[in-house]
Amino acid sequence: MWRDLAPLGRDRGSGGYRRYAWTAADTDCRAWFRAQAELRGLVHELDRNGNQWAWLGDPLAGDAVVTGSHLDSVPDGGAFDGPLGVVSSFAALDELRRRGARFTRPVAITNFGDEEGARFGLACVGSRLTAGRLTAEQAHELRDGDGVPLPRAMEAAGHDPSTLGPDPERLARIGAFVELHVEQGRALDLSGDPVGIASAIWPHGRWRFDFHGEANHAGTTRLADRRDPMLTYAETVLAARREAELAGALATFGKVSVEPNGVNAIPSLVRGWLDSRAADQSVLDTVVAGIESAARAHADRAGIELRVVRESFTPVVEFEHALRDELGKILGQRPGARSAVPVLGTGAGHDAGILSGSIPTAMLFVRNPTGVSHSPAEFAAEDDCVAGVLALADVLEGLACT
Repeated sequence: MWRDLAPLGRDRGSGGYRRYAWTAADTDCRAWFRAQAELRGLVHELDRNGNQWAWLGDPLAGDAVVTGSHLDSVPDGGAFDGPLGVVSSFAALDELRRRGARFTRPVAITNFGDEEGARFGLACVGSRLTAGRLTAEQAHELRDGDGVPLPRAMEAAGHDPSTLGPDPERLARIGAFVELHVEQGRALDLSGDPVGIASAIWPHGRWRFDFHGEANHAGTTRLADRRDPMLTYAETVLAARREAELAGALATFGKVSVEPNGVNAIPSLVRGWLDSRAADQSVLDTVVAGIESAARAHADRAGIELRVVRESFTPVVEFEHALRDELGKILGQRPGARSAVPVLGTGAGHDAGILSGSIPTAMLFVRNPTGVSHSPAEFAAEDDCVAGVLALADVLEGLACT
């Protein structure tokens, strides 16, 4: 499975993946998912929001156990973020069949669409729509960098956007959702454990900072006469680093656009996107407020107009304690289990976090020895990936089998 999936959407130059929602690469990944489902005799289903499902048992029976993740990527992302969870889900089902497990609950594997938000700027679009955290009207307003609306992109990929919207009937049929994911940090590497259980997802959000200045000639305008928004943006980037360090949080300006974007032109507009995360809400609020305050102070001194827009936000997600504890019990009782499975928090958002407000959810993490993610250098060793598959198989067996 890994060999078949690996070439899809990979850029030869960077070695990273560009599997953006509703593009040709995304279509290829979706075809791969469907082929894997049909190969195993599973019922493939595409829901109203473009998420894929592969069912073992009656989808309408209720109390289903669902696993899976996503197949899309950030720009030049790594191979493991998302796909490891999908591949491991199919492999875990293969392992359970090899064991002769008898299923007492329906089981499904899912591929949630547009989890990374790389094309339309909003993460977890597929799961947000399903859970009612994003309305159809809001989804129709999403546009990519070329101005293409989400509905038009979906239509071009063969999906009807008129069906977008909450799917409470589907969620009501799910008793538990368990997502396996490569760890996006080094906690497991430092503890020496191949697999861990998620405790919570830090609150996080994305803010857009629009710095409006005055376009002018780079070769004829005196420095004293300039209203250059790039300088204010640069000061704000540095302020973000300072505020995050002081609070023990994270703040990153990772995307920027410039108008008119000429080498010999002073910009009229610099637009930067802030991603900030912290262990609790009060700390996150303090960090973002500090960054905005610094940005406004610099803007006022330089004659720059500033507008700040919060584009997305996800509060702290505490995974259901009962399901989390059940995972710990299942994995802790396995033959040869050396100790309690580590429980760790994460600053990364996931579909499991979006769905947690509607259904019981939990997550498993697989060790990442480098801690690198959203990069071609993202990595998990084969032995650890196998350990993740076996852990997921044990969890599914404990939840869905006799």
